Amino acid sequence: MAQSKSRKFTREMLARMTPEERSKSARTISCSDTMSEAHWIWADSSMVEVIEQLTVNNWDHIFVIDNDGAPQGRIHAVDVLKIIAQKTVNRDIAWMHGIPAQQLVSQPPITVRESTPLLKAGALMLAHDLNQIGVVDKKGALIGVVGHNTMARKVPKFIL
Repeated sequence: MAQSKSRKFTREMLARMTPEERSKSARTISCSDTMSEAHWIWADSSMVEVIEQLTVNNWDHIFVIDNDGAPQGRIHAVDVLKIIAQKTVNRDIAWMHGIPAQQLVSQPPITVRESTPLLKAGALMLAHDLNQIGVVDKKGALIGVVGHNTMARKVPKFIL
Protein backbone atom coordinates (compact mmCIF):
# COMPACT_ATOMS: atom_id res chain seq x y z
CA MET A 1 0.00 0.00 0.00
CA ALA A 2 1.35 3.41 -0.90
CA GLN A 3 1.89 5.91 1.82
CA SER A 4 -0.50 8.82 1.99
CA LYS A 5 0.86 12.22 1.09
CA SER A 6 3.05 13.35 3.96
CA ARG A 7 2.55 16.82 5.36
CA LYS A 8 5.70 18.88 5.18
CA PHE A 9 6.31 21.13 8.18
CA THR A 10 9.03 23.71 7.55
CA ARG A 11 10.96 25.49 10.28
CA GLU A 12 9.16 28.72 9.41
CA MET A 13 5.74 27.09 9.73
CA LEU A 14 6.64 25.52 13.06
CA ALA A 15 8.14 28.79 14.35
CA ARG A 16 4.85 30.58 13.66
CA MET A 17 2.83 27.93 15.49
CA THR A 18 1.91 28.20 19.14
CA PRO A 19 2.92 25.30 21.40
CA GLU A 20 -0.71 24.16 21.39
CA GLU A 21 -0.80 24.15 17.58
CA ARG A 22 2.47 22.16 17.41
CA SER A 23 1.10 19.69 19.92
CA LYS A 24 -2.14 19.29 17.96
CA SER A 25 -0.20 18.82 14.69
CA ALA A 26 2.04 16.17 16.26
CA ARG A 27 -1.01 14.25 17.47
CA THR A 28 -2.54 14.18 13.97
CA ILE A 29 0.34 12.31 12.33
CA SER A 30 -0.83 8.74 11.70
CA CYS A 31 1.11 5.53 11.26
CA SER A 32 0.11 5.37 7.58
CA ASP A 33 1.75 8.79 7.08
CA THR A 34 5.11 7.55 8.34
CA MET A 35 5.34 3.75 8.10
CA SER A 36 8.06 1.94 6.21
CA GLU A 37 8.11 -1.46 4.50
CA ALA A 38 7.70 -4.49 6.77
CA HIS A 39 10.05 -7.49 6.72
CA TRP A 40 7.95 -10.64 6.54
CA ILE A 41 7.93 -14.33 5.72
CA TRP A 42 5.14 -16.91 5.28
CA ALA A 43 4.20 -18.96 8.35
CA ASP A 44 4.99 -22.25 6.58
CA SER A 45 8.50 -21.14 5.51
CA SER A 46 11.31 -23.13 7.09
CA MET A 47 13.79 -22.01 9.72
CA VAL A 48 16.45 -22.07 7.00
CA GLU A 49 14.45 -19.53 4.98
CA VAL A 50 14.07 -17.33 8.08
CA ILE A 51 17.82 -17.40 8.69
CA GLU A 52 18.54 -16.72 5.03
CA GLN A 53 16.23 -13.68 4.95
CA LEU A 54 17.64 -12.29 8.20
CA THR A 55 21.26 -12.67 7.12
CA VAL A 56 21.03 -11.79 3.41
CA ASN A 57 19.03 -8.63 4.13
CA ASN A 58 20.85 -7.76 7.38
CA TRP A 59 17.55 -7.61 9.31
CA ASP A 60 17.28 -8.01 13.07
CA HIS A 61 13.69 -9.27 12.95
CA ILE A 62 11.05 -10.61 10.60
CA PHE A 63 7.25 -10.84 10.87
CA VAL A 64 5.54 -14.18 10.25
CA ILE A 65 2.31 -13.80 8.27
CA ASP A 66 -0.47 -16.23 7.33
CA ASN A 67 -2.04 -16.71 3.88
CA ASP A 68 -4.25 -13.63 4.41
CA GLY A 69 -1.25 -11.44 5.22
CA ALA A 70 -2.18 -11.19 8.90
CA PRO A 71 0.83 -11.14 11.25
CA GLN A 72 1.11 -14.24 13.42
CA GLY A 73 4.18 -13.10 15.32
CA ARG A 74 7.64 -11.68 15.03
CA ILE A 75 10.96 -13.52 15.07
CA HIS A 76 14.03 -11.73 16.35
CA ALA A 77 17.48 -12.82 15.12
CA VAL A 78 18.70 -13.29 18.69
CA ASP A 79 15.90 -15.79 19.34
CA VAL A 80 16.97 -17.83 16.31
CA LEU A 81 20.55 -17.90 17.61
CA LYS A 82 19.33 -19.11 21.00
CA ILE A 83 17.39 -21.97 19.36
CA ILE A 84 20.45 -23.01 17.36
CA ALA A 85 22.65 -22.86 20.47
CA GLN A 86 20.24 -25.14 22.38
CA LYS A 87 20.34 -27.78 19.64
CA THR A 88 23.12 -29.94 21.11
CA VAL A 89 22.44 -33.39 19.60
CA ASN A 90 23.07 -32.74 15.91
CA ARG A 91 24.12 -29.32 14.62
CA ASP A 92 23.78 -30.15 10.94
CA ILE A 93 21.49 -27.98 8.86
CA ALA A 94 18.94 -30.72 8.00
CA TRP A 95 16.83 -30.33 11.14
CA MET A 96 16.27 -26.63 10.32
CA HIS A 97 14.46 -27.51 7.09
CA GLY A 98 11.72 -29.26 9.07
CA ILE A 99 10.92 -26.40 11.46
CA PRO A 100 8.31 -23.95 10.13
CA ALA A 101 8.70 -20.24 10.88
CA GLN A 102 5.44 -20.31 12.85
CA GLN A 103 7.12 -22.48 15.51
CA LEU A 104 9.81 -19.85 16.05
CA VAL A 105 7.26 -17.29 17.20
CA SER A 106 7.21 -17.00 20.97
CA GLN A 107 4.67 -14.17 21.38
CA PRO A 108 1.75 -12.85 19.33
CA PRO A 109 2.50 -9.63 17.46
CA ILE A 110 1.58 -6.23 18.80
CA THR A 111 0.15 -4.18 15.96
CA VAL A 112 -1.57 -0.87 15.30
CA ARG A 113 -3.99 0.19 12.59
CA GLU A 114 -2.88 2.51 9.80
CA SER A 115 -5.05 5.29 11.29
CA THR A 116 -3.43 5.01 14.73
CA PRO A 117 -1.68 8.23 15.78
CA LEU A 118 2.12 7.95 15.62
CA LEU A 119 2.45 9.06 19.26
CA LYS A 120 0.21 6.19 20.40
CA ALA A 121 2.33 3.70 18.43
CA GLY A 122 5.42 5.18 20.10
CA ALA A 123 3.86 4.75 23.54
CA LEU A 124 3.07 1.09 22.75
CA MET A 125 6.65 0.49 21.60
CA LEU A 126 7.96 1.95 24.86
CA ALA A 127 5.47 0.03 27.01
CA HIS A 128 6.33 -3.31 25.37
CA ASP A 129 10.05 -2.64 24.86
CA LEU A 130 9.85 -2.93 21.05
CA ASN A 131 12.02 -1.24 18.46
CA GLN A 132 9.30 -1.60 15.79
CA ILE A 133 5.57 -2.22 15.70
CA GLY A 134 3.57 -3.68 12.83
CA VAL A 135 0.94 -1.61 11.02
CA VAL A 136 -2.13 -3.47 9.72
CA ASP A 137 -4.96 -2.45 7.41
CA LYS A 138 -8.70 -2.76 8.15
CA LYS A 139 -8.62 -6.47 7.25
CA GLY A 140 -5.70 -7.13 9.62
CA ALA A 141 -3.05 -7.63 6.91
CA LEU A 142 0.46 -6.37 7.59
CA ILE A 143 1.15 -3.29 5.44
CA GLY A 144 4.17 -1.69 7.13
CA VAL A 145 6.06 -0.92 10.32
CA VAL A 146 6.73 2.08 12.50
CA GLY A 147 9.96 2.13 14.46
CA HIS A 148 12.11 4.23 16.75
CA ASN A 149 13.78 5.72 13.68
CA THR A 150 10.37 6.96 12.49
CA MET A 151 9.71 8.56 15.87
CA ALA A 152 13.15 10.16 15.87
CA ARG A 153 12.54 11.71 12.43
CA LYS A 154 8.97 12.93 12.92
CA VAL A 155 8.40 13.95 16.54
CA PRO A 156 11.36 16.15 17.67
CA LYS A 157 10.55 19.03 15.35
CA PHE A 158 7.26 19.55 17.20
CA ILE A 159 8.96 19.59 20.59
CA LEU A 160 11.84 21.94 19.87
